Amino acid sequence: MFANTLNGWLHQRGIHYGWVMVVLTFLTMLATAAVMGLVAVMILPLKSEFGWETGDISGAFGLRVLLYGCVAPFAAAFLARYGVRRMVSVALILVLIGLAAASQVTAVWHLWVTWGFIVGLATGLTALVLGATVATTWFSARRGLVVGLFTASNATGQLLFLPIAAWMTEHAGWRIALVPPLVACTLAWALMVLFGRDHPSELGLAPFGETTVVAAPPRPTGNPFSASIAVLGEAVFVPMFWLLFGTFFVCGLSTSGLVQSHFVPLCHDFGVDAGEATGLLAIIGAFDFIGTIASGWLSDRFNNRNLLFAYYGLRGLSLMALPYTDFSLLGLSVFAVFYGLDWVATVPPTVRLAANAFGRVKAPVVFGWVFMGHQLGGAVAVVGAGMTRDALGSYLPAFFASGVLCIAAALAVVWHRREKALA
Repeated sequence: MFANTLNGWLHQRGIHYGWVMVVLTFLTMLATAAVMGLVAVMILPLKSEFGWETGDISGAFGLRVLLYGCVAPFAAAFLARYGVRRMVSVALILVLIGLAAASQVTAVWHLWVTWGFIVGLATGLTALVLGATVATTWFSARRGLVVGLFTASNATGQLLFLPIAAWMTEHAGWRIALVPPLVACTLAWALMVLFGRDHPSELGLAPFGETTVVAAPPRPTGNPFSASIAVLGEAVFVPMFWLLFGTFFVCGLSTSGLVQSHFVPLCHDFGVDAGEATGLLAIIGAFDFIGTIASGWLSDRFNNRNLLFAYYGLRGLSLMALPYTDFSLLGLSVFAVFYGLDWVATVPPTVRLAANAFGRVKAPVVFGWVFMGHQLGGAVAVVGAGMTRDALGSYLPAFFASGVLCIAAALAVVWHRREKALA
């Protein structure tokens, strides 16, 4: 009822309901991303309160990152089977349960169950696969821009909440810092229940950019797990899948797994307090918002392989230059700006390349498997960087190695383009 009323009001003003779905999905991804981003301010307080090792804490957070990615390909199949509105509602309820339980942890295994398993599973259902599904279902035109907006909400949400969380952690404790994401997730859940819809045809609409109303495809009746694996069985024989999977592995390793999780402890090692470090992450988030939306606009107009080459190359150079900032506020601020513009600008061209190679129906599931590669890379970085810090007393080798792998990813895109030209 609420959706129909709002659709009528918007129709009179020439606004497509797809943009409402953009707002709802944007808020959902922003809220769950805020939950994911809390990791950056959790490591030091947990070490201080419980005396746990960095590697132990990183292991639990690494499980969260791993599950976040492993759920993605199956999330696409579940979204197709049960619909966006229902699955988002379930996911947000699980997030709320996980956060409430996480506030009561007293042992490392509690952290693994709450932050690792419950939060990882729930946020995986609302990851970038959700954005890819909504974008491909509701939009023909402006799809790259929409994916850019969703990606920006996901990545920026993980960073912009950090200064608030850091301040609350310092003045009221890390448990109180869980409250803003709890409120945001509750609001996103209520709005999705009231106004969310699964397909434009439910409101008598064609996808944005088209004029013909087409009925929603029949919902898959088989096992969603089997359906997702069947799509993977086809994708593994397409070279483009492995290019996207491999480069996205490096993307996760060099962003959420490394910088998001370990940048604050890295800065702490060089005398930068948590407030300044989280402020720098917020700068990364702000410039990521600009860079990712711009990337979506560019991906609608330019060769997406060229864009990926530029993004991975520039990110690698910025990570390799990080040790030479001397960790001064000015040097770190310059790093934050340049690195932030490229934080996850890789997502819009990756989604478009997947859609071009595998079609509208299969692309969200294929992207789910590609996104698994992203989170596998992130999990390797979360755990590996923590172990590097414990073993060598420094995070810098992990950051430098990540930069080298970004350069390798950029070269892989060029190599693949050359192979295509020679074929």
